[in-house]
Amino acid sequence: MTPFPKTLLALVAALSWATAAAAHTPLCACYDNGDGTVLCEGGFSDGSSASGVAMKVMGADDAVLIEGEMGASSEFTFDKPEGAFTVLFDAGEGHKITIPSDEIY
Repeated sequence: MTPFPKTLLALVAALSWATAAAAHTPLCACYDNGDGTVLCEGGFSDGSSASGVAMKVMGADDAVLIEGEMGASSEFTFDKPEGAFTVLFDAGEGHKITIPSDEIY
């Protein structure tokens, strides 16, 4: 995998921080690794880590297919499910991001 996604995430984080200096906005992006797995990277606009943030992969019927958490490097990798799915980054009330599978490239 090329370093582009991490660079993009850093740029988004920097821009978000610049527009909301004291905010603690959640950031999460997921990428298809092309090997049957998906990598999600997360963090917060103030630069804090997403380590330990709950992650869920849900099927089209909202059933939980995979459950885990962001690792020490604020990353979560999972086997790509068949069909449509949604990834949920859940850092608590007001800090949730959902990413539908059709937005993962």
